[in-house]
Amino acid sequence: MLEDSTRNAAYYQAILGNKEVFSGKTVLDVGAGTGILSVFCAQAGAKRVYAVEASDIYQVAEEIVKENQCEDRIEVIHNNVENVLLPEDGKVDIIVSEWMGHFLLHEGMLDSVIRARDKFLRSNGLIFPENATLYCAPCRVPSLNEDWKNVNGVSMVSFSKRLKSHSLSSPLILNVKPEDILSEPEILLWVDLREATLEDLNSNKLRQLAVVDKSGRYQGICLWFTCSFPSSTGEPVVLSTSADEPITHWKQTVVALPADISVERGQPIAYDISINRSLEDSRKYSLEVEMLDPDDVTHPEYCTCFKTKCILTRAVLEKYEHDQMQE
Repeated sequence: MLEDSTRNAAYYQAILGNKEVFSGKTVLDVGAGTGILSVFCAQAGAKRVYAVEASDIYQVAEEIVKENQCEDRIEVIHNNVENVLLPEDGKVDIIVSEWMGHFLLHEGMLDSVIRARDKFLRSNGLIFPENATLYCAPCRVPSLNEDWKNVNGVSMVSFSKRLKSHSLSSPLILNVKPEDILSEPEILLWVDLREATLEDLNSNKLRQLAVVDKSGRYQGICLWFTCSFPSSTGEPVVLSTSADEPITHWKQTVVALPADISVERGQPIAYDISINRSLEDSRKYSLEVEMLDPDDVTHPEYCTCFKTKCILTRAVLEKYEHDQMQE
């Protein structure tokens, strides 16, 4: 994560670019890790930073704090944030955390951030980041398919079938190329960290009818997320893990399909995708995709697919809008 320059730059800009927000404030860093975000907060002028880290990496955080001469402002606390008691009135002005896991929630720490918010954050306090959005779109997965047809002159399709079989029980973490995304994305989940509850994170489901915007092979569903930070300038900093943006350590998450399908520009693709918290481990989630027949799914009013019904509906609507403008 420390080598993830995109991640580091987003937090640096969000914190150091808002010095007036942090100046003289008390900050809680949930899951501080090596302490880099805590140091950012101190450099931005925070009066006091509580860097809470449950793992043994807290020892590294203590060394980093000393190395950057921040001992007078940063206190490293080795504990789970749920068990922490803070001095004075036990409240903070700002919570910072890098809690995001693969496809946003998996193995993340959002539960701990929400509990810390409810326990420690003042009523007018800020959370960095303050909201997060999870997107999905159909995609190609050449690393499971085409890439194995010729490996230095040797066909390895049999091996790729084994890889694909294994991938059906576990999502893939890949760097997906922008040209392999087959349609505009849809929002699967939006989380407002100022108001979200633990129950909001238990289960989310989306029925998607995507319209292919480039011909290719439909081989999976790609997921990625963005996070937005508060800003005093009106232009929020956004950390994005989209295939269109610089690579991050999160990469993208792909749910591979058991078979790939040739699709054409304008073709509709229908599927249900759900994300559910594990009953055995609340830090983990399962992803499930069900492929649907697009003829059995209700198309939106302004559907841009090449189905005759949708083409005729668009023509009627466009004529109506034109007539209304003329009147």
